[in-house]
Amino acid sequence: MAVLNRIAEFRDDMTAWRQHLHAHPELMFDTHQTAAFVVERLRDFGVDTIETGIGRTGVVALIRGQADGPAIGLRADMDALPIAEAPDRAYKSTVPGKMHACGHDGHTTILLGAARYLAETRNFAGTVALIFQPAEEGGGGAKEMVDEGLMDRFGIERVFALHNWPGVPVGRIEMNAGPAMAASDVFTITVNGRGAHAAYPQNSIDPIAVGAQIVQALQTISARNLSPLEQAVISVTEFHAGTTNNVIPPHAVLAGTVRTLDEDLRQRLAVRLREVCEGVAAAQGATVAIDYEFGYPVTVNHDAEVAFAAQAAADVVGAENVFDQRRAEMGAEDFAYMLQARPGAYVFLGQGDSAPLHHPDYDFNDEAAPIGASYFVRLVERGLPLAR
Repeated sequence: MAVLNRIAEFRDDMTAWRQHLHAHPELMFDTHQTAAFVVERLRDFGVDTIETGIGRTGVVALIRGQADGPAIGLRADMDALPIAEAPDRAYKSTVPGKMHACGHDGHTTILLGAARYLAETRNFAGTVALIFQPAEEGGGGAKEMVDEGLMDRFGIERVFALHNWPGVPVGRIEMNAGPAMAASDVFTITVNGRGAHAAYPQNSIDPIAVGAQIVQALQTISARNLSPLEQAVISVTEFHAGTTNNVIPPHAVLAGTVRTLDEDLRQRLAVRLREVCEGVAAAQGATVAIDYEFGYPVTVNHDAEVAFAAQAAADVVGAENVFDQRRAEMGAEDFAYMLQARPGAYVFLGQGDSAPLHHPDYDFNDEAAPIGASYFVRLVERGLPLAR
C-alpha cells in the first residue's frame, strides 16, 4: 500500500482533525463551525484562494500548480445526521441527537489532507478546486452549489468524490462505470375512507385495511411489472392511522421511498405507483391523495473518468486492490448533480469491519484517511501532469 510519505507523516494531524469534526457535528446547511474549521486549516496550508458561502455554507478553495492547465474538482461532504451516538468514545458527539454516522467527518479530513500535500508540493500543471459541500444528507447541497455556478466559476472540467464503505477492506478502492448510486424519490399516500365505531365496521370504509392492501400491492410492482433485469426498490416506511382502540379512523397516511437506477424506469414507477394505489382504494370504496416527490437523480459515473480513477487508485493501493466492476448501490448521493454538470467518478473507499452507515454505533476508520488523501493527490498529479 503506497500512501504518500508526506501524508503518512501528518496522519496524526488528520486523525485529530477528524475526531474534532466528529465531536462537533452539524446538520444540513447549518455547517458554520465545520466550514470555519475547514477555512482555518486551508489558510494554514497556504492555498491560493478561499471562497465561502457557496451553496449557503459551502467552501471552495483553489490551489494552483507550477504551470497553467485545466482545473479538477475534488469534493467532500461536511454534514452529519440527526442520530444519537451510542458508544462513549473520547471524541463522542458533544451535540445531543446529532452525530457523524456516515463518515463525512472522514471525507472532509481526507480532502484537507490532500489540500495540505498539494499546497506544499504543487507538482501539477493547472488548478485544483477543493469543494467542501454542505447538506448531502437530504438537502441537495451539491445542486445548490452547481446552480450557483460552481463549475463555470472555477473552470472545473472534471470532478471526483469518494465515500467510505463498511465491509470493504481498508486498502481497497471500488468503483464502476455507469449508474453507481440510485435515484431517491419519496411518496406520501393519504387514504380517505369513512370512520366508524370499531364495533360496527360495516358502517366504515376502513382506511387501515385499505392501506394494508396498498402496502402489499406496491410490492408486486417490482415482482410483476418489471423485467427481472430491471432494478428498483419500493419501501413503505411509515403508516399512521387512528388515535384510540375503539374507533376506525377516517384517514390513514403511508409514506416511503422509491429507488431506481434508470431515468425511464424512474418515471414509469411514479405512474405505476399511482395506478396501483388508486385501483386498490377504488375497489374498497376509498380514495387516495398521492404526493410524489422526485429527489436526487441517479449518480452516473463517466466511463473515461472511471478508468482514470482506477489508475490513480492503483498508484496508491496497487492494481490488485482496485475493483472497477462494482455493482450499483440503491442508496442515493447528491454528487449526482455534479456528475450531471461535468464528467467525473464517484468511488468507494474501504472502511473495514465497522457498524453500517447511518447507525448509532458507526465511526469512520482513521486508517482509511491517508489512503483517501493519497488517492485524491494521485488524481491531480495524473490528471494535471507537469511537462517533463
